[in-house]
Amino acid sequence: MKEKITGVILAGGKSTRMGGVDKGLMPFLGETMVNWIIQRLSPQVSNTLINANREIESYKSYGLHVIHDEISDFSGPLAGLHAGMMAANTEFILSVPCDSPMLADDLATRLMDALIKSHADIAVAKTGSQHHPVFCLCRANLSEDLELYLKNGGRKVDEWQKKHAYIEVSFDDNPSAFSNINTPEELKDLESKL
Repeated sequence: MKEKITGVILAGGKSTRMGGVDKGLMPFLGETMVNWIIQRLSPQVSNTLINANREIESYKSYGLHVIHDEISDFSGPLAGLHAGMMAANTEFILSVPCDSPMLADDLATRLMDALIKSHADIAVAKTGSQHHPVFCLCRANLSEDLELYLKNGGRKVDEWQKKHAYIEVSFDDNPSAFSNINTPEELKDLESKL
């Protein structure tokens, strides 16, 4: 099934809470956060892309194709998802953020199983009552709908997702996989726990 999925690492934000430093390139346990994501995501998908809007050469050094938002002005994770849809040649896109280095190694399988069983267009990870909309498997043929949503000023990931056949998938057995790092303090805290 992985041959039907392109992985997109979302690293296109401004990282304002990280002091403007690109989060994906921050060191975490001796490697950059994006390198942790690449190692965990790539075995799950047929192709991995990095969505970045700055530090392009640094991201290219990982040997992956780097894509930038086609919708300008740092329009958020949906713009990165849209860029992934436009660049991919697979039926599905799996998006993950660059700031969750403990990514689940069965993310693609579990999201795909749920999506197929429920005949959904979009599957999103969930832990407890919290859903994680950027950990998203969706059908690439939603690209035109997403582009229209963005061009009309839409930016809310879950709002767009819930317009479609949508399912949430529980990962209560592995909540740490969705620990995301937004500040230097959160980075140090997660490192100390590990």
